[in-house]
Amino acid sequence: MAASRPSRSVSARDISIGCERLDGAGSWDTLEWTKIEPVTRSVSHANFEFLLEAERVLDEGHGVVLVNTDEAGTLFVTNFRLLFLSDGTRNIVPLGTIPLATIEKFNKMVVKIQSTSRNTNKSSSRRLLQIIGKDMRIIVFCFRPRTKQRRAIFDALSRCTKPERIWDLYAFTCGPSKFCNLSPKVRLLNEYFRLLGKGFHHASMRMIEDGSFTMSNDSWRISDINFNYSLCQSYPFALLVPKSVSDDEIIQASNFRARSRVPAVSWCNPETGAVLARSSQPLVGIMNTRSTADEKLVAALCAQLSDEKDSRRKLYIADARPRKNALANGAMGGGSESSSNYFQSEIVFFGIDNIHAMRESFARFRDYLDTHGAASSDGMSSFLRHGGWTWGGGNLSSMSASVSTLGDSGWLIHVQSVLAGSAWIAARVALESAAVLVHCSDGWDRTSQLVSLANLMLDPYYRTFTGFQALVEKDWLAFGHPFSDRVGMPSISGSSFELSRNASSTGSFSSSPLRQSSGSSQASNSSHAQNNYSPIFLQWVDCVSQLLRIYPFAFEFSSNFLVDFLDCVLSCRFGNFLCNRYFASEMTLGSFHMIFRKLVICTSVRHLNLHCLLSVCWCLCRKVVESVFNPFLPGAVCLFLLSFHFTRSLDL
Repeated sequence: MAASRPSRSVSARDISIGCERLDGAGSWDTLEWTKIEPVTRSVSHANFEFLLEAERVLDEGHGVVLVNTDEAGTLFVTNFRLLFLSDGTRNIVPLGTIPLATIEKFNKMVVKIQSTSRNTNKSSSRRLLQIIGKDMRIIVFCFRPRTKQRRAIFDALSRCTKPERIWDLYAFTCGPSKFCNLSPKVRLLNEYFRLLGKGFHHASMRMIEDGSFTMSNDSWRISDINFNYSLCQSYPFALLVPKSVSDDEIIQASNFRARSRVPAVSWCNPETGAVLARSSQPLVGIMNTRSTADEKLVAALCAQLSDEKDSRRKLYIADARPRKNALANGAMGGGSESSSNYFQSEIVFFGIDNIHAMRESFARFRDYLDTHGAASSDGMSSFLRHGGWTWGGGNLSSMSASVSTLGDSGWLIHVQSVLAGSAWIAARVALESAAVLVHCSDGWDRTSQLVSLANLMLDPYYRTFTGFQALVEKDWLAFGHPFSDRVGMPSISGSSFELSRNASSTGSFSSSPLRQSSGSSQASNSSHAQNNYSPIFLQWVDCVSQLLRIYPFAFEFSSNFLVDFLDCVLSCRFGNFLCNRYFASEMTLGSFHMIFRKLVICTSVRHLNLHCLLSVCWCLCRKVVESVFNPFLPGAVCLFLLSFHFTRSLDL
């Protein structure tokens, strides 16, 4: 992301285990291990003030060295996180502390180090534990020799990162949220009311139970066709659809869309009638099949322009995929629309790669950050690595190699593609008052990225704390982004309460003496079809942070909020992002803990180094939230006006 706290700027590359590299890596490999003693061999867990509610210590290792920072301390495995406590300060080291759910892979390593003594040719070995995080961190711990601490920590991680029952997750052991929050359904309806220009109405559970939420304006209405998720299990219970289309026609149109994800309104302007809709790919196949109901539903998005009686607004169908991918999907029953079948329409392909390309790009980008980061997993700082005060040691070839490595990762190119596509969509809606329908294959990955970013650019409300929460809950949670698959979260298998995880969420590297990429593992040998892990949501947060950096006065929150928000998503501390869709969460988990109000306060307390949330009073709240609040209220301008300069403006 564009901006993050220095303590979060961490390494992201596998440790180099070649002797030549480690000889000059730093002081960690020459520590006198016999002199490293824990502060206390037996610590009372009851005195750990840093433990969260219902967090308990499962195992611990003393005299452990965090290789990234060359710091000795105690390593704890709790039911929520891997926690590193400095022996010197007795404070938590943020770099060495990572939630268990944020761990993507972990591996044991043995590195042989040639002795520095001139009188002996003996070599010593270092027992390492490498942790690779989903948040671009790579952490390496070094354990004392002739102890079984590394084995105990490894075994504890193996058990805790793959819980057998859903009730073993920390989100459920910590009890219900102490903050009173409305139901996600109520908040979704309130957002629909706002979009319809009926913000003076307030939704309630009683309104949902008696079905009185189906309001409308001149162009759009709220439909309860999916109230029991019988139309589409990955769509919200209420849909915003054209008023001129009946529920029966929507059911017919759903048969023509992949996974029954029919075109539904994500954002509309009640004054101009401009609309932004989303769906999945049409099932045209190789026979170029058509659907009258689908064509009518899409045409209904193009209501008449308010100032021209005989003129209909332009329809743009934005396909997020490369054109060749869309054609290939046609051979498997999918495909893309034909402009000849949809009146006054234009088909545009954005050429954004699929989840597998994003996953591989993320792994390469993580390697780059580890190589050129401030604290690398091999214990060598970027200053020592580049040999001088200037970046690359003033060596042009070193600087060129760095730029080449960053370019080869392709991460910023992907971010630029998503931002440019979103800006194009926002421009069509705002400047032409057009109707834009966005889809990819299934309509829940690239579509969610493009639609939510376009909403963020078009509507300043989404750049506030409350609006950002509404945006995430609407376009990511309600419209069924598969968080469980993409982020490697626990998921429900069948109707039982046993957990299944994505194959890439945990795993181990082979004990090869050769250096490996952080993206390679035994689990990664599975086919692309079986590996659905991909940093789609992380990439979207990166895009938001780029917008925030380019337009710092247009957001109510700061980049600190985005960092802590992403931490909450990846940590499984809260239940919002556990399942693939609202249907699964409602049928199996009940109501979840809501994180946004708690996040704004608790995150800010940590920034001020306050030890107890109870010490925060109203007179301090103004100071507390300064760390995540932007001092300027969001501007009312559309952010797409200068958004086509993303190529020169992106930052790490």
